[in-house]
Amino acid sequence: MPATKAIPEPTSSSLRRGRRGGRSGGRSGRIKRRVDGSTQNGPAFLTRRTPLYDLLDEENLIALENHADWILQEIGIEIRGDEEALALFKQAGASVNGSRIRFDPGHARSLCSSAPGQFRMFARDPAKTITIGGDHVVFTPAYGPPFVSDLDNGRRYATLEDFRNFVKLADVTPWLHHSGGTVCEPVDIPVNKRHLDMVYAHLRYSTKPFMGSVTAPQRAEDSIEMARIVFGAETLEKHCVIQGNINVNSPLVFDEIMTGALKAYACANQGIVLSPFILGGAMGPVTQPALIAQAHAEAMVGIALSQLVRKGAPVVYGNFLTTVDLKSGAPTFGTPEANLSALAIGQLCRRLGLPLRCGGHLTASKVADGQAMQESADSMTAGLMAGANYVLHAAGWLEGGLTIGYEKFVMDLDRCGMMQRSLSGLTINDNQLGTEAYRQAGPGENFFGIPHTLQNFETANYQSDLADTSSFEQWEENGCQTIEQRANRRWKEMLAQYQAPPMDPATDEALLDFMTRKKQAVGDEWY
Repeated sequence: MPATKAIPEPTSSSLRRGRRGGRSGGRSGRIKRRVDGSTQNGPAFLTRRTPLYDLLDEENLIALENHADWILQEIGIEIRGDEEALALFKQAGASVNGSRIRFDPGHARSLCSSAPGQFRMFARDPAKTITIGGDHVVFTPAYGPPFVSDLDNGRRYATLEDFRNFVKLADVTPWLHHSGGTVCEPVDIPVNKRHLDMVYAHLRYSTKPFMGSVTAPQRAEDSIEMARIVFGAETLEKHCVIQGNINVNSPLVFDEIMTGALKAYACANQGIVLSPFILGGAMGPVTQPALIAQAHAEAMVGIALSQLVRKGAPVVYGNFLTTVDLKSGAPTFGTPEANLSALAIGQLCRRLGLPLRCGGHLTASKVADGQAMQESADSMTAGLMAGANYVLHAAGWLEGGLTIGYEKFVMDLDRCGMMQRSLSGLTINDNQLGTEAYRQAGPGENFFGIPHTLQNFETANYQSDLADTSSFEQWEENGCQTIEQRANRRWKEMLAQYQAPPMDPATDEALLDFMTRKKQAVGDEWY
């Protein structure tokens, strides 16, 4: 099967910001220009220029690390159904009794030491290649919802068309740096075959980095093979171009599905996002310090396994730790306790020297209302303050992850743009201090029409495409639209203006042939 040549290094560190024109262009003009990518500035990822927040002192950090070691030594962690993984840990010096693995204090941490502190993830468009780790921040869409919703059709099961739509929306926005993975579950495709259509959609309709399947080891292998068809075997051997999102079956269990997929990606030198999934009181104790230590222990074991499979395999230290409503047992998001835990986990991750994944705009709300945005904003802000390098669920998340909303998606995109502006910090120089502005205007005069304002007005402030700043009378005259209604119009305009990126016909044919052969080899399975 034909394969493209190795992806070259990006030739420029930035994409120049296109000019939007005068104010008379209006919101629709800004939307059109932003959809075609011309307003994106800087590289394909964000470089943080603001400080991180250290919640805990050295004594408390050591206490958490010691408790994680206690959990791994006294309680242990299980790997079920994967004799190879158990053998790797035994060979590395861990104590293995049946499916239970125990570690001496510090052992799991030492096994993580070969994982890189940052790595590059190559994109089909070299200009969209990203760096994960260090001071860099990458935003990715929601992951995994079986339902979608919008104002026109309400909540419904997701289809392949919905999946493609969200891949396209993620591709055209400058505020997401990554195409995501299972952006939604296309339930109209058989379970054992839908991974092929999802990976193809990422490769065909986007040129940003992406995730493959992890729902079975063979599906992980298929995802990696499709990446090889597009990028070439030599590129995959040397560079990360695809990732797998590996979740721990908390509390303290890995099953053979997750470890099998983990091994597939690590063996191929491809990326792993290793995330415990803990709801306090359900998958661990109700108290946050215990959960933080447990999450740290679980993450270290998964990262250690990746390094035992292949030293230096790129991995992201993940965190998905939140609270529950102790009256109903339902997950809650954006709570003070969950946000404090994110800050503490960020500090523990930095002590391992690894890239950090945090949750993004998370909410339990069913619609894109005030609750959704309060919870989402608090959750996202805490993750960024914690030092997140890789933000999963940055756009679209509703209903505790059961639904991805079209309107919520673009509302979150707008806030992703705001967060990128905030993380870029302040530049202090003569222009920013307005030295000439004071000379041009003078005491008692307004600054609207002076040259300094005209030279800087396009870039001085973040310009939202969704916020309404008109007078009440103008807003009323325009139909009293809510932000959700404006977002409904926005995603439709983005899809209407979307243009598929080019792909070599021979490569596309090879992908489709691979998918056809794989689908014909087995019957349909719907569960």
